[in-house]
Amino acid sequence: MAKTKRKPAFEQDSGIAHRPLAAASNAAAERAAQFIPAGSRVLDLSSGKALAKRLPIGCDYQHRDARASSFPAKAAAQSDIIVILGALEQIADLESLFTHLRFCKQDVVLSYCATDLMPDRDRAALDFVNHLSYYDLALLFDRYGFRIECTTPVNDTQVLMRLTPTERMMAVTPCSVAVVSSIDDGNFGDRLGFHMINALLPGEAEVHHLTFRTLREARAKYDLVVLGIGTSLFQPLLGDDVLDIVGRGKASIGIFGTQYRELIPRPAIDRLIERFDTWFARTEDDVLMYGRGRNNVEHLGDWLIDQFPMSRATDDAPLQIGPETGQVLPLDHTIQIIQRHKQVYSARLHPLLCALTSAELTAYAEQPSDQMPEIVSGKFRSTLIDIFGRSYPEKEFFIVDRDAVTRYKARVHRNVAKVGERINTLLRNAAVAAA
Repeated sequence: MAKTKRKPAFEQDSGIAHRPLAAASNAAAERAAQFIPAGSRVLDLSSGKALAKRLPIGCDYQHRDARASSFPAKAAAQSDIIVILGALEQIADLESLFTHLRFCKQDVVLSYCATDLMPDRDRAALDFVNHLSYYDLALLFDRYGFRIECTTPVNDTQVLMRLTPTERMMAVTPCSVAVVSSIDDGNFGDRLGFHMINALLPGEAEVHHLTFRTLREARAKYDLVVLGIGTSLFQPLLGDDVLDIVGRGKASIGIFGTQYRELIPRPAIDRLIERFDTWFARTEDDVLMYGRGRNNVEHLGDWLIDQFPMSRATDDAPLQIGPETGQVLPLDHTIQIIQRHKQVYSARLHPLLCALTSAELTAYAEQPSDQMPEIVSGKFRSTLIDIFGRSYPEKEFFIVDRDAVTRYKARVHRNVAKVGERINTLLRNAAVAAA
């Protein structure tokens, strides 16, 4: 007695039609390759192998026929991306297929001829066994935990889509952040500060940069107001207009140091600090003078040192940096110039901070106040105490304790990470409160 040929198990389970479509068109394969990163492990469940020769460099390619005896679960689990071109329309039991895909938890690139694009075509004559609109596709993907990440048309009747598991797509809650800095005169420290704060804010933040000259352009409210970018604040930059901007945020932090402290009215800075969720003070002097007894003040250190790698100077020629801004060079070029010299004299704080990571000898000159020349900024002294545990006489070269600089840099780096965590917490709290 002749034996009845048994239908392959996967055909029984998934309802795949006996006659799949011909190989995916060259156009679909070309576009699908643009969705696939180099070096990916690709499992191709398409009706043909047109994709194989079009993959980017370094890809590992496996092809399985949709009519195989079972779904290739092991190969799928070991892949980075699954591709289905010219075959989805021939699968009667899409629920079974997407159950397998769901447990693989990989991105899927697929093509489909939606009914929206071919309303007058005889789909059965094309061996199509399912008939889904874009809306039906979206419901199917959602039911099995996928979201459409991007799409592109293949031709007038076919579209290509990349699906991503929902659990791998973080919810993005837009937020608004105002960053208020001192007058932007293009100096070295200010430019570095902008880089630091922009890198620290979350990617979904819409950032509104303001200076003390443009406060009138502030919006009515923000999720977070950041006062300072790690540089110095001083009178007259601590007035009621600044308090007003800080008050427009659901949360607020300060990231700055102080200078010319003799000229700062104590009530003005006290009122400001009281408004902050946290003030990340630049130096220990700042904390001791204005933060004693407060639980919203933390010693950050000068976070701009994070921009300067520890290096070894090679040029014996001395470098002198005056108080004037001078020619504005690209930041990386400026850092390289400073770190090239073994001996650096600076009348600016942050060029000196840069020099401390590479030079053998350094010296500084404090900046006098424009209003009262007998009063100096004091920021050099405060920073040197933070780094070395002591200050050095002005305008006299001293030997750089490289180990002390390394310890300080490592400590500040850890503190910067805490600032980022605090910002994220405040913005999450603001989002929850809004919801």
